[in-house]
Amino acid sequence: MRRLILAFGLLVFSVLSTAPVSAAGLFKVGENAPSFALTAITGETVSLQSYKGKVVVLGLFHICEPCMIQGTALQKVHESTQGRNVAVLGVNSSGNAKREVGEFLSGFPVKITYPYLLDPAKVTDKLYGGGKFIPNVYVIDQNGVIRWQRVGNMDLAGADVIVAEVEKLLASENRM
Repeated sequence: MRRLILAFGLLVFSVLSTAPVSAAGLFKVGENAPSFALTAITGETVSLQSYKGKVVVLGLFHICEPCMIQGTALQKVHESTQGRNVAVLGVNSSGNAKREVGEFLSGFPVKITYPYLLDPAKVTDKLYGGGKFIPNVYVIDQNGVIRWQRVGNMDLAGADVIVAEVEKLLASENRM
């Protein structure tokens, strides 16, 4: 029964990830990304504002299998863009405790090396309209404007889609 529920959930996430959902108020492409400051699982404080001037890939996750897949895809993005004007951030936006998030991250098939932030007050869920549809991934340009969003799960090949969006922003930076 659990597998049936999980398969249905993945199907729903897949459908959501291929269809625009601006009617649900989730897409904010073209708007300034709401700012936040959170504590990383490693202890340092990280603010979105501190990454102004960089392309930011922001993943909002809960503790779930689709979020693990998406978080793993972001690790691929992180590795593909290292040393460039790009930052990848993951946020546990569901308010889980540090211990729970650490256990979740230890179950990933790869080691997560990008900053993974804790959000005990669910600030990012409120700011970015998440909660209903998770995981969410945003690509934010160098000026803090949301340029792309993906709602729902994607497989690891989806990392290539994110990298392509990042490359567009980096190319526009080089033309300036």
